[in-house]
Amino acid sequence: MFALQPVNVLNQGADEEKAETARLSSFMGAIAIGDLVKSTLGPKGMDKILLSPESFEVTNDGATILKSIGIDNPAAKILVEMSKVQDNEVGDGTTSVTVFASELLREAE
Repeated sequence: MFALQPVNVLNQGADEEKAETARLSSFMGAIAIGDLVKSTLGPKGMDKILLSPESFEVTNDGATILKSIGIDNPAAKILVEMSKVQDNEVGDGTTSVTVFASELLREAE
């Protein structure tokens, strides 16, 4: 008979997080995204400088900031996707919805 062999779904050298560590890691990633764009809110919102190898951009638009950063945290990706949906459906409020969701996660932690 054939024995079932375990299947390795992780890349070579990938880290595996379990239980409480994985939950806290997801929370921290999403909260960090909220903190990143929180300082751009309001009339005294601060600008961010986005650097790329070819150029740089100065902006305080949360949607632009979130589109330009690379994210590997699953919860943070959900916040970025939520911001994109807000931008597509309403055209405004991308930063507010991101900050609101991250603060809800902060309180849930």
